[in-house]
Amino acid sequence: MLTARLFRPLSQLPGKTLSLCDREKGARRMLLLYSASPVPVSLRTYSDEVNPVGSKAVLVTGCDSGFGFSLAKHLHSRGFLVFAGCLMKDKGNDGVKELDSLKSDRLRTVQLNVCKSEEVDKVVEIVRSSLEDPEKGMWGLVNNAGISTFGEVEFTSMETYKEVAEVNLWGTVRMTKSFLPLIRRAKGRIVNISSMLGRMANPARSPYCITKFGVEAFSDCLRYEMYPLGVKVSVVEPGNFIAATSLYSPERIQAIANKMWEELPEVVRKDYGRKYFDEKIAKMETYCNSGSTDTSPVIKAVTHALTSATPYTRYHPMDYYWWLRMQIMTHLPGAVSDRIYIH
Repeated sequence: MLTARLFRPLSQLPGKTLSLCDREKGARRMLLLYSASPVPVSLRTYSDEVNPVGSKAVLVTGCDSGFGFSLAKHLHSRGFLVFAGCLMKDKGNDGVKELDSLKSDRLRTVQLNVCKSEEVDKVVEIVRSSLEDPEKGMWGLVNNAGISTFGEVEFTSMETYKEVAEVNLWGTVRMTKSFLPLIRRAKGRIVNISSMLGRMANPARSPYCITKFGVEAFSDCLRYEMYPLGVKVSVVEPGNFIAATSLYSPERIQAIANKMWEELPEVVRKDYGRKYFDEKIAKMETYCNSGSTDTSPVIKAVTHALTSATPYTRYHPMDYYWWLRMQIMTHLPGAVSDRIYIH
């Protein structure tokens, strides 16, 4: 019975009462959540903003589409000087064109592949030369660039593991190390986009999970080290926003699956069989068609991390089902959570 209840999608849940902290009143209040649509449970009071925003520069990676694209536009509307790092700027990506079409002196797109040190170094110089007083530093860095894939461990090549890690983990480390001198001078902010899968693992997602677990650990270590220097480090852990970010299209899923099957060792193909393989791909397709289509909870979380005088260590923009699952998988014994969600 417990398993059935915890597996029910949010749309089938009755109204639930959540106790949320009201930081302005210093008291706890009870909010009734009656909704058939995914509702982020990390509803927090966003106040105590750092001013003046207009004098602060922020660099966001991965702005070609998805969270990064929306965030660049939002931060620009809030008055920040925004440097939007785009992987496909040199190729005239549609997202880049739209950002450039704003024709604002406070929004500048820059060619940026977080895997290439020469491009990262070039952007550091672009930012430094654009600041009114480089000695006062740059206010914020949002490490948003990332890629994802899927596949069980025996189905995933070492090349795939390395490719995902190079962007999601080492790209985050590379960007952070390169911009820390400017961030330290401003006593600014670093916001790393992780995932709920950086807190709880999931079958067929090991290439992605291990990189996001790494981002979580890196962020914690960095937060400890930067605290005495006045730099605040936050992690944003989005839930399932695949529908909103177009991370996986049916065509891309099938392309990944076909390449994966073709590259499998013969012994693995023989032991598992095509039927098992296709069933797992179909399950992934179902998952990728789900999730929230509204990215605003993620945008609000990042904005709060950049602007609040007291930003949170972690933000959880996700619906009730995934929030509850994350609490269970991170707080209860593994035997219990495995029984509920895995076995």
